[in-house]
Amino acid sequence: MPQQRATRNEQRSLGLATLRKDLRTASTPEHARVAQSFFKTAPGQYGEGDRFLGIRVPVIRTFVRKYETLSLQDIDSLLDSPWHEERIVALLILVRRYERGDNTDRDAIYDLYLRKTARINNWDLVDCSAPQIVGVHLRDRDRAPLYVLAKSPALWERRIAMLATLHYIREGDFRDAFAIAALLLDDRQDLIHKATGWMLREIGNRDRAAEERFLRKHAARMPRTMLRYAIEKFPAALRRTYLEIR
Repeated sequence: MPQQRATRNEQRSLGLATLRKDLRTASTPEHARVAQSFFKTAPGQYGEGDRFLGIRVPVIRTFVRKYETLSLQDIDSLLDSPWHEERIVALLILVRRYERGDNTDRDAIYDLYLRKTARINNWDLVDCSAPQIVGVHLRDRDRAPLYVLAKSPALWERRIAMLATLHYIREGDFRDAFAIAALLLDDRQDLIHKATGWMLREIGNRDRAAEERFLRKHAARMPRTMLRYAIEKFPAALRRTYLEIR
């Protein structure tokens, strides 16, 4: 038995090591420089200190499919990586595994995700995973964890809370999106303004009247970026009306 366990551990390590080698082979310094700028990694910016290998998303997705059987232990290690692409591969594998897993698998993935929110620390990492894991997991459960995240001092946890509601919005359930949007009206972070406005716009794409009820109550208080995102698809005259309220 000890020999068998050692062999399995070797296989897991080889899988993780091979993935990391593949990622570095696919990396390009030019794309890394572009990504460093695009994701605001300079001192004082929201992505401060994040590091990029320089790999385009379509290439990353090929590695997600190739390495989707990595153990949760290996995925945990990837989420601790300083390299952005390793973290996004880990998250996309979790999304893929969550979709295909049983209840035990899904509970483990959700628990891992919430333990690692400090490593889900850029907007693309949140946006590609929060609806598909947190949103789906809480669909038929108590959604109190969303409100804990929404009140967190951590920017990315608040964005996770807002983005998780996209799953419910797509099903025509706007209650949590409106409630969390109301909690975030006074948020100071532009990335939260954008995320909240985006979710309100998604509601409006499905039910303009519902979005407008929220806007009539809150538009005067909303940060301008949040409001602009929320009304982006409105007719020009209606957009002007709301912007004048603000």
